Amino acid sequence: MFKPKLPSLVDPGGSQEANLSAHESWRVFEIMAEFVEATERLGPIRPAVSIFGSARVQPDSAIYMLTEAIARKLSDAGFAVISGGGPGVMEAANKGAFFGHSPSVGLNIQLPHEQRSNPFQDISQTFRHFFARKVMFVKFASAYVVMPGGFGTLDELMEALTLVQTGKTRRIPIILVQSSYWSGLVDWFRDQLVREGMIDPADLDLIKVIDEPDQVVAAIFSHYETRGFGPSPQEREILFNL
Repeated sequence: MFKPKLPSLVDPGGSQEANLSAHESWRVFEIMAEFVEATERLGPIRPAVSIFGSARVQPDSAIYMLTEAIARKLSDAGFAVISGGGPGVMEAANKGAFFGHSPSVGLNIQLPHEQRSNPFQDISQTFRHFFARKVMFVKFASAYVVMPGGFGTLDELMEALTLVQTGKTRRIPIILVQSSYWSGLVDWFRDQLVREGMIDPADLDLIKVIDEPDQVVAAIFSHYETRGFGPSPQEREILFNL
């Protein structure tokens, strides 16, 4: 059967395609280097809690002060605190931990309009690639604390829920702070996702909604009451393949 010959999408000499291929290959090594460097720097900080929330929150806001109080209590309780390293809730989380007993960790990201790193970081790691950074938030966290935020915060929340639900990471506490902010979303999960069979009713148990800093700390300790904070051999294998 005759097939018409399609025009070539590559220049005849192949030089452009070869250059693009070489560029992509070197980018793979760059990504590998990010993973290696971050893993070596963050490995010793366990146990740790990752805190997420809006970069737009101002230092005089109730959310900022609540985040700082939670982070300070977690730090004094022995948890390193990991944030995205920028302003707003990220700064509040780092600030609370910085003046506590445990390390304050910032996983900064290079953006076209460069993110301003906050000054309250004992350990600062900068990433070029969002996905490498997101892996580190999960890989070294014993819990997620999610403050009010926008698309980026929702992205991190959904990523964590998906990884735990599908068994691609170990089950950790995922705590939403400020019930007045999150109640509509949780109700939608229940009234739409569960009712339509998109998730199981038990999947809602992956989330806890809490308002008080002391209750956040207590919920994390309660989760690990019958086991250590470190991953089991089986969980370690899961995290290795994350």
